Amino acid sequence: MSDFSASKIQSVRADFPILSRSIYGKPLVYLDNAATTQKPRSVIEAISDYYLYDNANVHRGVHYLSQQATGAFEDVRKKVASFVNAGSSNEIIFARGATEAINLAAWSYCETFLNAGDEILVSALEHHSNIVPWQVACQRKGAHLKVIPVTPEGELNMGAFAHLLGKNTKMVAVSHISNTLGTINPIAEIVEMAHHRDIPVFVDGAQGLSHGPVDVQALDCDFYAFSAHKMYGPMGIGGLFGKTKWLEKMEPYQLGGEMIDKVTFEKTTYNEIPYKFEAGTPNVADVMGLGAAIGYLEGLGWDFIKAQEADLLSYTTARLQEIEGVKIIGTASEKAAIVSFLIEGIHFFDAGTILDHLGIAVRTGNHCTQPLMDFLGISGTLRASMSFYNTRQEIDILVEGIHKVKKLFA
Repeated sequence: MSDFSASKIQSVRADFPILSRSIYGKPLVYLDNAATTQKPRSVIEAISDYYLYDNANVHRGVHYLSQQATGAFEDVRKKVASFVNAGSSNEIIFARGATEAINLAAWSYCETFLNAGDEILVSALEHHSNIVPWQVACQRKGAHLKVIPVTPEGELNMGAFAHLLGKNTKMVAVSHISNTLGTINPIAEIVEMAHHRDIPVFVDGAQGLSHGPVDVQALDCDFYAFSAHKMYGPMGIGGLFGKTKWLEKMEPYQLGGEMIDKVTFEKTTYNEIPYKFEAGTPNVADVMGLGAAIGYLEGLGWDFIKAQEADLLSYTTARLQEIEGVKIIGTASEKAAIVSFLIEGIHFFDAGTILDHLGIAVRTGNHCTQPLMDFLGISGTLRASMSFYNTRQEIDILVEGIHKVKKLFA
């Protein structure tokens, strides 16, 4: 049982306006946090305040509003750098989210460093967003995509990984946390093994920054992508950490305003990092929301977040294991608060629809991990993904809902 009092958790829940609403006349039980987290009032207000008081284009003008907006925008870049312990704020590139950050890294890195016959390693756990950009880069360059297999428990096969690392490997691209199974991958070990052969490592951190502290210097990863909306910030913003030594050599991903140093009809030179990778008008308002989300998480503290989510993971796992016919998919020894499961004899879409009418929001489907589903021999699952604002009582409602599903299909 979590050491944090019910009053503390209720106080936190009060920060999230949407958690007080009803669905089909039932109190909302929101267990789809791996898809997107809900937003605290402070994040919503930060976005609103920007448009109310500071709206102006950044890096573009000497007038007061532009200076205010630029200062606030760059302050958030520094805040992100501090949050992940980057060596410099110049190593933080803003993007529309983790997907664009992955595409940016895959295109720019591979355009610069990948050649015919080279290899890129991804894992069987990956979200489509961390497969397809590397796959297409390999096709474009005549390189090969290799897959790190997983065990039946949903953990990376590290012996196979060691065997796959070779003289032709030019990148290892892995997720920090599996969005489907909740597996927490041993990133530091992966980086150490890859760097022993001078191979860079890209980490898809879309699920990473919401569940615990990330120190990119301690991990020593070369790239780390993230999305604000999975860490209590707004949709449409996220970013990429990249080591300076790579970013300075990589070709820009998009071309246009802001990333330009000088343009003539004969030649164009590019801006310094990070601006070389930030073409066009940025999403300034949502950058303000991202800054507020980081502030909110830091205010709560990782001790509270990790203890609450660990308790919910343990409690959810135990309660689901009590239900006859329910099978949990993914039993890694290190997991985040994500539980995928199936109900024997009942399609996950049917079960998810009934749960929805009980006010319970869970995710159904393949979770954008079709290769993983193929490996597991299934087409999809139900997925309950918890946040620190969830409660044991909500898990009890989920369990009660599953019993109702079973009764309807009996």
